[in-house]
Amino acid sequence: MFNNDYVKYIDKFGRIVLPTEMRKRLNIHPQDFMEIYREEDQIVMKPYWQDKPCIVTGQVTCSNKVLSGGVVISPEGARLLLQDLLALRLQKEI
Repeated sequence: MFNNDYVKYIDKFGRIVLPTEMRKRLNIHPQDFMEIYREEDQIVMKPYWQDKPCIVTGQVTCSNKVLSGGVVISPEGARLLLQDLLALRLQKEI
């Protein structure tokens, strides 16, 4: 978990500031959408990836990566793509 340097207060507008180090560590950028919900007695906040489905699998995960040209790929999509590329190379098609 994070140390006490991350303990912050809620301002009068209900906002919480996420420290820069935490945002960098969690790969959260300005204007990113965040999903916030209650899970039992805890508040959960995570990046919301609705607009970033994998081009191969269609999966929407927080592990999806945006590659050059805006191509979005999930870990499973990357595995499948690599498998297909290796098969084509073995067949000397690429």
